[in-house]
Amino acid sequence: MSAPAPTGAGPAAFDIAPLRDASRWKWPEYLFWVIPVAAYFLFPSDLALLSQIAITALFVVSLDLLLGYAGIVSLGHAAFFGIGAYAAGLLAQHGWNDPLMGLACAGVIAAAAGFATSFLVLRGSDLTRLMVTLGVASMLFVAANKLTSITGGLDGLQGIEFKPLLGSFAFDMYGKTAYIYCVLVLFVLFWIARRIVHSPFGLSLKGIKQNAFRMPALGAPVNRRLVTVYTLGAAYAGVAGGLLTQTTQFVSIDVLSFSRSAEVLLMLVLGGTGSLYGAVLGAIVFMTVHHLLSDINPQYWQFWLGILLILVVLFARDGIMGGLRAMARRFPRGGRA
Repeated sequence: MSAPAPTGAGPAAFDIAPLRDASRWKWPEYLFWVIPVAAYFLFPSDLALLSQIAITALFVVSLDLLLGYAGIVSLGHAAFFGIGAYAAGLLAQHGWNDPLMGLACAGVIAAAAGFATSFLVLRGSDLTRLMVTLGVASMLFVAANKLTSITGGLDGLQGIEFKPLLGSFAFDMYGKTAYIYCVLVLFVLFWIARRIVHSPFGLSLKGIKQNAFRMPALGAPVNRRLVTVYTLGAAYAGVAGGLLTQTTQFVSIDVLSFSRSAEVLLMLVLGGTGSLYGAVLGAIVFMTVHHLLSDINPQYWQFWLGILLILVVLFARDGIMGGLRAMARRFPRGGRA
């Protein structure tokens, strides 16, 4: 006769096996990260452009953490990008010109700004959040324009110099060091973001995006989760801004402009929200097409880019990554990243 089942047993343990399986790297991901290595050798004269693509890709990933996974719509994400850019530049002007230290400070300062403004942004509906993010970015843009003694105003922040990376690798005129530096930073932060979105924390963010009113019943502190991911997204954007300053040794007021916020949102939609690889692909495709079309037709390149976006919406409603997933469903080992 079998023993009776124990009474008063606690809740069933959370099964993390699906998350562990999702977090495992698939062979297309390894293949994807071969592309920047190959680009270094295939396009040695375009390393400056490739560095800008890597920086922009990190910026788009930062927005994807907010919009794609937590459902926080933002039209002022350039505020944190600009804060990171100015932080790295101002620190370098005052003697703090070690690249890694400047990059870390840019991320921390942008994260502090994100945490301070998160309590305003996360109040109200999506439309309210949209207006608050736009208002915060607009105020910072005007402040940067007025405080010419600090930011340089419309002339930008000039006279920025950085020490060689790790004391040995100087930023050369060909952009070799800058490109390797940008790709390594992008890869490390992408890897961290990938671990986060495939963790229980990331799973709770997806639940909040789908239905924020039911998540408290599951024990998920919605506001705390949103503040955390908003701060994290701001830190990522700040690091991207710091990279831009370090690789160009110049900060323009354009880093805080509305057009930069709109472009990064456009890249994310183009690549596919809710997918880190979609964010990177959106930045790569947008900036590559922008570069090629502006060379072919400098006056009307936006017209052709608009046609491309319409085609993506018509034939790949979830962006480029959505179209790739649709094709990958035919193969048994296709997975989402």
